[in-house]
Amino acid sequence: MDSGGGCRKIVLRHAEAAISGDFDRRTVLLGGAALAAGCATAAWRPPAPSPFRVVEHIPIPMRDGVNLSARLWLPDVAAKAPAVLECVPYRKRDLYRPLDDMWGPTIAAAGIAFVRLDVRGSGDSQGVLTDEYSEAELADCEQTLAWIAAQDWCSGAVGMRGLSWGGINTLQVAARRPPALKAIMPMGSCDRRYTDDAHYIGGALGMTNFQWGLLFKKVMAGPPDPAVSGPGWRDQWRVRLESTPPILAKWLQHQREDDYWRRGSVFATPGAIDVPAYFVSGWSDTYSEPSLRMFANHRAPAKCMIGPWSHTYPNIAPQGLDWEKEEVRWWRHWLMGEETGIMYEPRLRMFMPEATASQGGPIPGRWIAENAWPARTRSQRFHLNATGLGARAEHGADIVHRDRGIVGTTKPEWLDRVPIEQSHDDAMCAAFDTAPLEADMEIAGAPRLALHVAADQRVANVFVRLCEVKPDGTSWLVTWGALNLTRRNSMAAPEALEPGKRYELTLDLRAVAHRFTAGSRLRLAISEGFWPMLWPSPKTPTLTLPTGVSTLTLPVRTPETAPAPFAITQASGTGEAPRYMPAAPDANGHIMLTHATPSAPYPVAGVGTVLSSSSEQTCEMSVDQSLSCLWRQTSRSSWTRDGWDCAVEASYELRADMDAFHLVETLRATERGEEVFARTHRASIPRDLL
Repeated sequence: MDSGGGCRKIVLRHAEAAISGDFDRRTVLLGGAALAAGCATAAWRPPAPSPFRVVEHIPIPMRDGVNLSARLWLPDVAAKAPAVLECVPYRKRDLYRPLDDMWGPTIAAAGIAFVRLDVRGSGDSQGVLTDEYSEAELADCEQTLAWIAAQDWCSGAVGMRGLSWGGINTLQVAARRPPALKAIMPMGSCDRRYTDDAHYIGGALGMTNFQWGLLFKKVMAGPPDPAVSGPGWRDQWRVRLESTPPILAKWLQHQREDDYWRRGSVFATPGAIDVPAYFVSGWSDTYSEPSLRMFANHRAPAKCMIGPWSHTYPNIAPQGLDWEKEEVRWWRHWLMGEETGIMYEPRLRMFMPEATASQGGPIPGRWIAENAWPARTRSQRFHLNATGLGARAEHGADIVHRDRGIVGTTKPEWLDRVPIEQSHDDAMCAAFDTAPLEADMEIAGAPRLALHVAADQRVANVFVRLCEVKPDGTSWLVTWGALNLTRRNSMAAPEALEPGKRYELTLDLRAVAHRFTAGSRLRLAISEGFWPMLWPSPKTPTLTLPTGVSTLTLPVRTPETAPAPFAITQASGTGEAPRYMPAAPDANGHIMLTHATPSAPYPVAGVGTVLSSSSEQTCEMSVDQSLSCLWRQTSRSSWTRDGWDCAVEASYELRADMDAFHLVETLRATERGEEVFARTHRASIPRDLL
């Protein structure tokens, strides 16, 4: 066993390479070499908490005269400190303040400055915000990094972190290689905007495109705070309202993966990011798939953590972790050259669940360690036979499948709402079961479906779910995959199907870790539709599935004989099973789903502002009548304090016929209950093989 000297040299070389930006292939592999050499986890302890001061608002001038607003947590230390930047449009003064008040003190007390920046045109920053991750936003981040590095309190080494938007722009900024940026920590993020960032799911139009777009409209149109912006706040607000585009129509006009979506999608050039990265997500977070992909493709030193949580920070999730300590270890290692032991440990940590979040309560399981992705697995293949999933192919008559109703109400949303028990949807699908398992079996990776399929329409989808069916007959969703078959060869250049023609295609389901228990059966359920997550095809297609030729390949992992040490404290946490019910059609074959979030005023501590938000969502469709599909939603936010009383309301309604989508989106603003702005945009947008 190495006494520590060799490991210390390796880790210090990591840090020196990060600060200098001088990485080579050998440096990238040092973490794995350290682990293979038997380096023990360093007995690192957090530094004694440093005093710090908070700067509530400081303007940072941009190249075009716009001032961005930042909030700073500055350590009161003798030496110059490194810094970490987080840049999101979620209002640092009120909406995001509780999170900033958690991370700012945590990082600053560890001797590292924390800088929280409002994106241009949001919160207290000047200018306008008109789209996700604009060129102006990314250039602003670059300029802000340079500004931070030049401050007399900064050592010149800066990191960048964030969840969701903040993680995604971190990746895009890192790909531009600003010299001050030395390490990143993107959480719940993605590298491919078209398929992985709440827009088009497997090339099919997702309801999340509109749910997120509606929230984004409120972000773009939110008022600046008079306490920061001064008496001109109304004029600034008016400019924001006038500049807020019909963003839903814009996104719907780009139905294929064109240059619009490729801009900022760093998946095509993984080598562009050359700084150390720590990728973080959770199995119940839709962004876990791209997080693992980015980790696998990263060429600089990298770590990855996938936990039993959803789209949130790992320290505030049920069954979360003592993440504050882990993050401090990361930053002090890469920004300060301190040996914290973080690179002695396995590069990839992920939770191996023994049940799904759908079942409620704390998820049983354990943490496992890998040093690379894909994980160490062996392939186990099952054939889709007429009798179910079998070890050997059994050729028989084709299965002709038409969804027996509206499939998808056991998982109505792409993000956040956890699926419920799956039997309702299973019964309407082409389902293939294994025999009961004779022993436990765990998988870690992306199940791969090699599918032979024909459709009787020019446009059709395939939605695939892998479930664990318990001995009591309950079915629990483990992972899923979706594909618009017109995008089978390219997301950028769709091709209509030839009705009746058999196609051979490969569909990777979402990567997952899961332990199936002895006595359970695996179920592969195939449907054409999955509503309301996906907009339905123009006509309800019938699929033909030849038996004995399609295969499902699982990445089966051999459990470790002894668990690797895990240096992070895990919170036990609690969890509740989802409470919504799957929808059944009425006597006329019509389904209506409603979901409402009532208004709940929230006083922001330290500011005096009271925030409130509410929303109502309705989805409707009739069985075998895809053109009856309707999505509608309204969302509101308000800000009140003393004489300041503003509100924004955004809404949309989407319908379609055979040839076009018909979209209505509305933005409305009030001050003290009086309307000060209203705009409705109507658009008919041709369907592009959707």
